[in-house]
Amino acid sequence: MQQALSRKRRGSQNRKKAVVRVARAHARVADTRRDWQHKLSTTITRENQAVYVEDLAVAGLGRTRLAKSVHDAGWASFTAMLEYKAAKYGRAFGRVDRFFPSTRMCSQCGRINDTMTLNVRSWNCPCGTTHDRDVNAAINVLAAGQAESLNDRGAHVRPGHVPAARREAVTHPDTACSTRSVEGISVLQGGEDVKARAS
Repeated sequence: MQQALSRKRRGSQNRKKAVVRVARAHARVADTRRDWQHKLSTTITRENQAVYVEDLAVAGLGRTRLAKSVHDAGWASFTAMLEYKAAKYGRAFGRVDRFFPSTRMCSQCGRINDTMTLNVRSWNCPCGTTHDRDVNAAINVLAAGQAESLNDRGAHVRPGHVPAARREAVTHPDTACSTRSVEGISVLQGGEDVKARAS
């Protein structure tokens, strides 16, 4: 359809019709992809208690010979669907760093091997284990996702946000805050805490 569009004379009625046909074809492809992503992400989140994904460098993969397949999968929108559906169904969700060597690392002994080309689908580790490339990477991503979010006792590793002390604020501590406020809410005025008065 795009080839047929390129042959049409600019400004002609046939070109306008060809533009509409191309737009409809693109919309059909986008709808099909979105429908598949919704169905698969819903199935994954309903059937699992935790979902961990690899944060892929899609822009970098788009410059390789896999560009068409990578862009056709719509990885960013798919992971976004997984994330909000995991929150909706009360599932754990995590992203593993893109530089984590999930493919090259042995899931049994932890040894990181040299770089592997894409045509290598299985490999042998010196520890004696034979790995399927994708299964090994999935095991490593799961382990890395669980390790990043929880410690041994199941508590969150990263502490919550702690507000800065008043002396660490950007503004000068002697600067008076605005006295405009709502009734009943305390404000700082001249360095002391006073209740806002109704005006």
